[in-house]
Amino acid sequence: MSAFAAQLINGCLPSDIEQEDQNAFQALQNSGAIEEVDGLWKLNSLYRAGRLYIGKDGRGYVEAEFKEQKDLLIEPDHLGDAKHGDTVVAKRIIARRGRASGKVILVITKAHLFTIAYTHRDEQGNFSILDIRTGEPTHAVMEGMDLKAFKLGTVFKVDVDNDHVLEIFGHLGDARVDEKISLALYDREDKFPPECVDEALKIESEVTKEEHPDRVDLTDLDFCTIDPVTAKDFDDAIYFDLETYTLYVAIADVSHYVPYFTPIDKEAKKRGFTTYLPHKSFPMLPRELSENICSLKPQVDRLAFVARITLDKATLKPLREEFFEAIIHSKHRFNYDDVDKIIANNGQEATGKVKEILHYLLPLYTITQRLRRERLKHGFDFRSEEIKLTIDAEHLLVSTQIETGTPSHSLIEECMLLANQASAKRFQGDGDGIFRIHEAPQLSKIEMLLAELAAVGLYVEEYEDSPSLIRAIQKEAEKIGLASEVDAMIIKSLRQASYSAHNVGHFGLGFSHYSHFTSPIRRYADLILHRLIKTQLRDDTQEAEYLLRNIESLCVRVSDLERETTKAEWDFRDRKFARWAKTQIGMFFEAEVIEAGESAIAMLQGEIKGVTVNLKGDNLMLFDKIRVMITEVNIPQAVIMAEFVNKLEKDAMELA
Repeated sequence: MSAFAAQLINGCLPSDIEQEDQNAFQALQNSGAIEEVDGLWKLNSLYRAGRLYIGKDGRGYVEAEFKEQKDLLIEPDHLGDAKHGDTVVAKRIIARRGRASGKVILVITKAHLFTIAYTHRDEQGNFSILDIRTGEPTHAVMEGMDLKAFKLGTVFKVDVDNDHVLEIFGHLGDARVDEKISLALYDREDKFPPECVDEALKIESEVTKEEHPDRVDLTDLDFCTIDPVTAKDFDDAIYFDLETYTLYVAIADVSHYVPYFTPIDKEAKKRGFTTYLPHKSFPMLPRELSENICSLKPQVDRLAFVARITLDKATLKPLREEFFEAIIHSKHRFNYDDVDKIIANNGQEATGKVKEILHYLLPLYTITQRLRRERLKHGFDFRSEEIKLTIDAEHLLVSTQIETGTPSHSLIEECMLLANQASAKRFQGDGDGIFRIHEAPQLSKIEMLLAELAAVGLYVEEYEDSPSLIRAIQKEAEKIGLASEVDAMIIKSLRQASYSAHNVGHFGLGFSHYSHFTSPIRRYADLILHRLIKTQLRDDTQEAEYLLRNIESLCVRVSDLERETTKAEWDFRDRKFARWAKTQIGMFFEAEVIEAGESAIAMLQGEIKGVTVNLKGDNLMLFDKIRVMITEVNIPQAVIMAEFVNKLEKDAMELA
């Protein structure tokens, strides 16, 4: 469901509607599909708004939004111009075969505005234009130009409505084209509109205390930041008062610099998140903001929105949680490697200001370890591995590295979790805030996973509910040396975390209240939350009313954008793996089966980590150790095919 559809279902004011949705809103008003009820415009009861799914038989279904509804059947002759994945408004017209049927009256959000296509010639010499998503033939035209004149493998951006070429991206033979493809496929942006950059350049370049007399002055406290060595935008800084056991989590005060409805705000809402590729980030905010005045750099005054959390010294439970606007002056910038070394040697080599900061930072690390142990009594520790890619100047894959959590990561994570929980606890009613939720899995799905694991000798007989079953599975997986592999399967069986105005808690973390407060530079959801909390602090009912009237649609928007951002990052990674695999055709690799069945998938074991291949071969079991040969690579679709050679004996694998 699109954000606009959520507004139509929940009710909105005409002034709430985004510019790109104004024409659709007007059309729905004119057709009588929406009506004014208690001052808000919403869908008439005869109409349904939702995502359209079209089956192989050509019939469509508009998904139900409520449990008491059924999906609305749309016969092929009532689909109009709507395509699979579009968000539509449909009118119920008749009841057929015991279920409601409808007719699409308007497409309000298209699934795709453009196609990414490339020129291709098959083995018989036939020329075609192929859709890079599907590999299926599509159409493209370019005024005054025959596309056959372009080099085979040329990549185009094509308008879905008229098939006109909008842009030439480059050529599949050049690895630099991957970035453009991945960003375009998932509607990610690189450059900002000129008006955004102009607006950012007009914002102050330094903070002057005298201009902010109402803010709490915390510049005397020894705040520090801990980030990756490559970081340029510092969202958060921390300070801990050992005497009172008070943690200060200072967050970049983006909402101060980004007012509603400004060009920067509109662009940030459109992007939703910063996209991170191995060689470059594509920020949610202009770099003139995110890497300068908003960034909590060391040795300069910065505006911050602060969560101050006082802990019970015995139990570490929060005694008091406060939020306020402040000015801070970070005294030192650490990176994760710095802090890991400090923790390892207990800060013995530290001098000067770093030594002073360690007076609280080392005890804080011990406290966060206690917090983590307590958290894992209710939440879960999934041993998933993140793969970091290194690419060269030609955008080709050079190496990979497995990134695991380190003590410094854990220290910062627990501090951020405290602040995120504290922010969520400010909102108790249904629909009065924005929450980061993770719904509990259905027991039946975890039991299906257990049945699959039984094939490799992993059995669990006694359990009461989903959490106890997951813990039992993890325990058994540890015994047979498959902890990380099984954790990856558990994660796949769980529901995705998302944003919602309705709090159901966070299953994975084991929290009753949780939200995202700590990264407004790179997540729009955090910016929404900052604005909401500030309406409480200022008792601004008008602004709160606007935000809460649109909170459902905002949650839908940022949840969708998060998925698209992640897909873009994964797509780019897969394209780099495919280009590397192209150089390895005919080579043999040891691998582990991670998905069995008719379409088996295996993970290659070698210097390059994270590469999965589609297998040709039968009778493979989950977690089988095998030898494969790379046989074929499809660069446009980033698919690697391999042929099963033989199974490996366990002892041989261990010796290798």
